[in-house]
Amino acid sequence: MRASIYRRARENSNETSLSWMDTEHRVILNVGGIRHETYSHVLKKIPATRLSRLTPNTANYDPVLNEYFFDRHPGVFSMIMNYYRTGKLHYPTNVCGPLFEEELEFWGLDANQVEPCCWMTYTQHRDTQETLAVIESLDLDGDPPSQEEIAKKFGWEDDFHSGSLSQWQRLKPRVWSLFDEPYSSKYARAISCISVAFILVSTCSFILKTDPSFQIPDIDVFYSLRVVDENGFKNYHKTIGTDKPVTSPHPNFFYVDLICNIWFTFELFIRSIFCPSFHKFVRSPLTIIDVVSTGAFFFESLLHAILIQTGSLVTLDFLSMICVLRLFKLTQHFSGLKILIQTFKASAQELSLLVFFVVLAIVIFAALVYYAERSQLNKDNQFTSIPLGLWWSLVTISTVGFGDMVPKTYLGMLVGSLCALMGVLTIALPVPVIVSNFSNLYSHSQARGKLPKKRRRVLQAHEVKPMHLGVKSHHGKHRKKSSSATFNQPPANFKNANGGPPNHDNSAAKLMA
Repeated sequence: MRASIYRRARENSNETSLSWMDTEHRVILNVGGIRHETYSHVLKKIPATRLSRLTPNTANYDPVLNEYFFDRHPGVFSMIMNYYRTGKLHYPTNVCGPLFEEELEFWGLDANQVEPCCWMTYTQHRDTQETLAVIESLDLDGDPPSQEEIAKKFGWEDDFHSGSLSQWQRLKPRVWSLFDEPYSSKYARAISCISVAFILVSTCSFILKTDPSFQIPDIDVFYSLRVVDENGFKNYHKTIGTDKPVTSPHPNFFYVDLICNIWFTFELFIRSIFCPSFHKFVRSPLTIIDVVSTGAFFFESLLHAILIQTGSLVTLDFLSMICVLRLFKLTQHFSGLKILIQTFKASAQELSLLVFFVVLAIVIFAALVYYAERSQLNKDNQFTSIPLGLWWSLVTISTVGFGDMVPKTYLGMLVGSLCALMGVLTIALPVPVIVSNFSNLYSHSQARGKLPKKRRRVLQAHEVKPMHLGVKSHHGKHRKKSSSATFNQPPANFKNANGGPPNHDNSAAKLMA
């Protein structure tokens, strides 16, 4: 009987000591209003983190409630707490990626520890940020920029805020917006329409002047003298002939091109003077195209005049082909063309991989069809060399099929069938990637255009703390020199629940009366 009493007392004492030890090592974490309970040894599993260094001496510890309070996102912390328990970090799908990274940085964790099952979902925000950065660089805003944005673009932000902008600083952004930002004003839209019209007229002129209906032949008249010997007598016969060695475009096309290039030169001159940064402007691809096209026209016109004076029939019309590059200037006026060009830039890796596989297949099938056509007696063999087979395989893989070269043997037909199937499969592979990149850029640009331009400003922590400190000191002064009647009065800037002025005849004053 006495032994059983001793045993029960020992068990009770052990349970009490274990309960006391459990309570001593238990840690309560209050994150964003949600309490989490765990043990201190769980938090020590991942060293060199914020939770592994928790002590009652930290500022986050509340001795009254015996808990640590952190004003952080509670949803992300549940995943972080699970990481301490299980050693596996999963990504919560109900939060944004940058928010998750900020929380991990606050708690001292590494984002690379995310599990492979969540890695693709987690890294989507990085692709989104890259897409948004690309759209930001394309400058697709349809609304005119504010004065502050213009001053920041030209590097005059300090002068703008101080109100010390000079007349040149006020004029330069206005002229630049007229020629570079079509949606900034109605005058800018008018200049944009004029520029587009000149580009289209110049291109149409380049196309139409090659048509035979608009060509003027250069006819040369020549005289010849023939000597005919008839029965010992020499007779002289004079003949007149004509020759049409070359044709030249109608002279009116030259005047059309001259007017267009005068406008392009004027536009280039104005843009170079009023641009925000001359170094960036010179390195711009559109500027290079404009300079090369305009220079090629005047150089061709000068050489053509010199050759006419010397009587030479050599023409340099091929230089006018460079003027077609001006069509790329339309990207400055149409945002859809910018997105299309950026789509090809984003798909450069896939396109280069496509070119590699196409070249590899062309070489392989060219060699195969060459030896396949030589495997049997074939009098009509058109594949006399592998270089000729390269042309045939390129046309077949691209599914064009001119029909100028056709295999005649059964083995060659089999090679041709495999080449056509390989072309269909190879070319169809990168198409979904290109379509996906275009859809991604276009959808983000449309969504970005619907965002409000001005958002409500949120105060930062360093802006809020001085305000609270000022309120505390204000209350402290009143407490030192206030009586019991004035202590219960609300502050001067206090408003009641209805939003009206404060009610000074409080209940404490009534009771004292």
